[in-house]
Amino acid sequence: MNTTQPIRSKSQIRKLADYFLKIGQPRNHLLVVLGLNTALRISDLLRLTWNDVYDFDNKRFRARIDIVEKKTRKAKSIILNHSIKSALAILFKQHAKEGAFLIENSRTKEAISRVQAYRIIRDA
Repeated sequence: MNTTQPIRSKSQIRKLADYFLKIGQPRNHLLVVLGLNTALRISDLLRLTWNDVYDFDNKRFRARIDIVEKKTRKAKSIILNHSIKSALAILFKQHAKEGAFLIENSRTKEAISRVQAYRIIRDA
């Protein structure tokens, strides 16, 4: 049986996130950083939009994300730490638009699929 094992080494986790920056993929870098720092399920991560993390009226990142989890339907408030805000800032310069998904497919402008997110992480 083939099972996926978690990465347990902090240095390997940092290398994974840095790898995407090194090859010029800030969207995938953000995917890894958000996943590691929020502990959200992938279905909840992929539903996040720029409006969830950025206040376009006041031109600044929000202090936290308030969401309702898809699976459990529980309300959850997550503080945006420095690592998350740094990853957001890198991608913001290139791709931020009101209402757009954070982790979007560049062709369709929709959120990437769970399968695609898995492939991105596995291939790295």
